[in-house]
Amino acid sequence: MKFFKTCTLFAVIILLGSCNSSEEKNGLQKISNKKAASKIVEPRTVSEEFKDYWYSGTAEITSYSLMQERYGEIREGTAVNIFVTEDFLPDAQVKANNASDENISVLKLNQMKSFNTGIYPYSIMTSTFSPISIKEHPLKITNSVQEWCGQVYMQLNNRNDFEIESHSYFQDEADQKLSLPKTYLENEIWNLIRINPEELPTGDIMIIPSFEYLRLRHKEIKQHNAFASLKQGDSITIYTVNYPTLQRQLMLFFNSTFPYEIEKWEEVNAADQNDTLRLKTTATKLKRIKSDYWTKNKNEHFGLRDSLDLK
Repeated sequence: MKFFKTCTLFAVIILLGSCNSSEEKNGLQKISNKKAASKIVEPRTVSEEFKDYWYSGTAEITSYSLMQERYGEIREGTAVNIFVTEDFLPDAQVKANNASDENISVLKLNQMKSFNTGIYPYSIMTSTFSPISIKEHPLKITNSVQEWCGQVYMQLNNRNDFEIESHSYFQDEADQKLSLPKTYLENEIWNLIRINPEELPTGDIMIIPSFEYLRLRHKEIKQHNAFASLKQGDSITIYTVNYPTLQRQLMLFFNSTFPYEIEKWEEVNAADQNDTLRLKTTATKLKRIKSDYWTKNKNEHFGLRDSLDLK
């Protein structure tokens, strides 16, 4: 596999669409103005090919057939990954309303999951905001899980440390605030694949598991030892993360050439206390489109869901 090579730094362009964003004027962006005096981050330059694909005024939307393990059984459902670039305010860490030299460009992944457990449905959404012009962990990650019993929400802000808030309807989790030293995050792996797979960590690493996993499995929010590997193929490359103490494995299957689309993923976790089988969660691509979907919000656009095989 020949991963894309870096070339020139970003140039500012006009904000494209409601979600799409301009490129950075200065590739030496810092995470925030408050940190400018204390920390200069390493710049990342990208190819013209990258800019042509990601700054075209559209998002990449991929639907997946989901087989989700929950409560010791496999549930059929759907997953959707929406990758899009947008302008981001580095201090407030929210989407910028207007183009400005103070903004930084991020690649955002909104990942949606929907499946039923018996009579009641689950809805899961995770958003990850990764800076493009600097080599840094995501500036922000959010995760929410809704089902008929209640809902949970978790948010990370990348400041001097990882500042995390978690809210849950479960007594033992309730409302939490904590600060963790910076390390790899499982949630950032997806965006790293799309930005530059050569930056994926391999070997023995310390990593915080995905927010979805932490909340569904009611795990303490902390980093864990893991072993990561990259198996390169002519058409498909497989990135694997194994957590020995958690008995957890995540495998991401992506195209070996730009733009490194994610075709499938698999996840296996330790069996629940009363289960003897370790069931596998899988998501396999259905359809993929590029669209300025934020402009397609009228009743007349409902039929466009057919292009993603979404009912």
